[in-house]
Amino acid sequence: MDEATVVVTGGTRGVGRAVAAAFAAEGAHVVVCSRNGDDVDGTVDALAESGDVSGLRADVRDEYDLERLVEHAARAGAREGIDAVVANAGVNHGTPGEMPLGEEPYSRFDDTLRTNVRGVFATVHEAAPHLTEGARVLVPSGSIAREAKPGMGAYAVSKAAAEAVVRQADADLDATAMTLDLGLVDTALTGHQGGRDPADVAPMFVWAATAADPEEHGGGVVGLREWKTATR
Repeated sequence: MDEATVVVTGGTRGVGRAVAAAFAAEGAHVVVCSRNGDDVDGTVDALAESGDVSGLRADVRDEYDLERLVEHAARAGAREGIDAVVANAGVNHGTPGEMPLGEEPYSRFDDTLRTNVRGVFATVHEAAPHLTEGARVLVPSGSIAREAKPGMGAYAVSKAAAEAVVRQADADLDATAMTLDLGLVDTALTGHQGGRDPADVAPMFVWAATAADPEEHGGGVVGLREWKTATR
């Protein structure tokens, strides 16, 4: 991925940080963002030891923050433009399995959708003018978006809606958009309830950005099985 530029929102911890590290190790210039500027600086310093990384403080709920982020990214690499966008930033205001929809406060529901759905839309919307030919838009998700489970509340709703954004983006953009179903990953967002290490699923994003067949996977959900089958 030499000379490629990749943007990773929510790139300072969990899946986002692991994905940023994986792309940097492959030679891409990686641009990370987070709401916390100190976290961004710390991540850039840590990942710079193994690759070319820069970052900005940005809140995906704020389209002006995202506008600045993608304008920086489009000029930050060896050539102009953005080759891949990983719209990873997300929130979960509660304990998984203990968030029944009927008990969700309106404020929590609104912020979950504003971050996890509008944030994905805004990331794609602001990045669109800067995407290079053959660019990829990648959004992590899980089965909760398609298979209802008790107590997952606004989070489940938001992931289903984010997948709809991916489908429409693939239909409307001159880019390939994909949902990546990572299964259960051990992060703060999932309440550290076990699952895979983020570093174990990060290579899936590199494959999706470089080798996944747009005709087969564009607009769809790509799971671990499809990724492992394709990379045997």
